[in-house]
Amino acid sequence: MKKECLCKIRSIYRAIGAFEQSLQKQFNLNVNEAMLLCVVNDKNNISCGEIAEEMGLTNSNTSKVISSLEKKKLICRHYCKEDLRCMKFSISDKGKDLLSTITCDNVQLPAEIRCLAE
Repeated sequence: MKKECLCKIRSIYRAIGAFEQSLQKQFNLNVNEAMLLCVVNDKNNISCGEIAEEMGLTNSNTSKVISSLEKKKLICRHYCKEDLRCMKFSISDKGKDLLSTITCDNVQLPAEIRCLAE
């Protein structure tokens, strides 16, 4: 592997870190919380396992992010009627309102990742 490739990856990580600081400051969300909010908004009544798969996170890490968003009242937990061990998640009205305020106009993507998002 060429050293230049590692340097580019380092730049991307730093850019994501800067982006996350901006999200935290403006919206009180980290990157995983924002991504999970988008996933739950797009796929209503989704299970923890499905969220983990969508986001590429472990079930344990996904549970932590879910817990954080529940405490902020941005998502809601629903138990399945046929099996109370089964839980599904949906976005709350407060979550929808917050998500609607996060736009490309008010969140500046760092140049290192802007081209990846377009």
